[in-house]
Amino acid sequence: MTDLSRLRIDRDAPPRRRWLLWGVLLILAGIAAAIAVPRASRAIEKARAPEVSVEPARRLAGASPGQSADVPVLVASGYVVARRSTDVGVKAAGRLAWIGVEEGSRVRSNQVIARLEHADLDAALDAARASVAEAEAALGQGIAAADEDRRELERQRALRRDLIATEAALTAADAAAAVSAARVRALEAAVQSARARVRVAEESIENTNVRSPFGGVVIRKRAEVGETVSPMGVAGQATREAGAIATVADLDELEVQAEVSESNIARIGDAMPAAVQLPAVPGASYRGRVRQVFPAADRAKAIVEVRVSILDPDGRVKPEMTANVTFLEPRPAGSGATGPAGDVTTVPKRAIVERDGARWAWVVAESRVRMRAVRLGAERLDQVEVVSGVMPGEAVVVGPPGVLRDGALVRVR
Repeated sequence: MTDLSRLRIDRDAPPRRRWLLWGVLLILAGIAAAIAVPRASRAIEKARAPEVSVEPARRLAGASPGQSADVPVLVASGYVVARRSTDVGVKAAGRLAWIGVEEGSRVRSNQVIARLEHADLDAALDAARASVAEAEAALGQGIAAADEDRRELERQRALRRDLIATEAALTAADAAAAVSAARVRALEAAVQSARARVRVAEESIENTNVRSPFGGVVIRKRAEVGETVSPMGVAGQATREAGAIATVADLDELEVQAEVSESNIARIGDAMPAAVQLPAVPGASYRGRVRQVFPAADRAKAIVEVRVSILDPDGRVKPEMTANVTFLEPRPAGSGATGPAGDVTTVPKRAIVERDGARWAWVVAESRVRMRAVRLGAERLDQVEVVSGVMPGEAVVVGPPGVLRDGALVRVR
């Protein structure tokens, strides 16, 4: 049977303080609500905030005080080429007996880089030299005979003065001396002809040597030993690469072959400064200068070719690389904005808005936008110089929406 005596109430025990526990819980709940409500409000506000795109204001190195700064006016693309580049070929047909270069080989001006077989020409040269010796011997005999005929003529003249020799004998001696003199002249001509044939044979042998027309680097090897090459192409038609042994380029004089549209060619001038960037060499910029604007346009492409010399190339710049050229226009000193060291602050043109006749930019800091009045300088392609109002590194809103308000919360895209 269950003992119910343990269930009695002890009326002498002190009352329990449950109200204290509930009070502590209420206080903690209030503190949590005080913290959570503002955060929730900010989260809701941020969720409703407009989304914007930002870009940092950039600092570009400019000229020293008192000097001029160059303003970009146009960007064009093209390819790196060597100002002097040629396919070195043969002058005569034949089989290659020796090649002394490979890709990357440096060559001097007039250096022999290949040679054709010329055993037949060596034999022809030996025959020509023998003909010279034979002609010179015949000339010696002719000169001796002419001297004898001349002395005989002198004797006949002396005898004729003494009335010893007849007139017929004197006439015969005179004719013999004239014939001998003519024979000597013919033999001298024969000697000159033989010597000329020697020079022809020597030149033919020299034509089997393939020489570099200028100093440079072999950028392409086009033939191998044993191949038969000819200066003429198919069906006897000469082509640029017909008979080519190698392509030699002067890598000390590199330039960019850029294409500029007809509508922009008026902005390009002779000796105009430029900056050259190569996608293959990220982060590097090379100094350039316009060397030539071609006098004719390409009607099919509506472009004009412009050659830009690279003034400070290094080993990373190679022919046939893709290149981007930024043409620069010299700006007089004192125009635009430069910092203490001639630096220039730029922002995208789309970051500038006009209101009430003034120009403004929206600057984002700690997720809020501030409206800044700005003073602008020269334009640089899609950028514009900021003389005052924005500092380098500050984030500016690009294409600001019309709902922005000063101090409003925004979400950065």
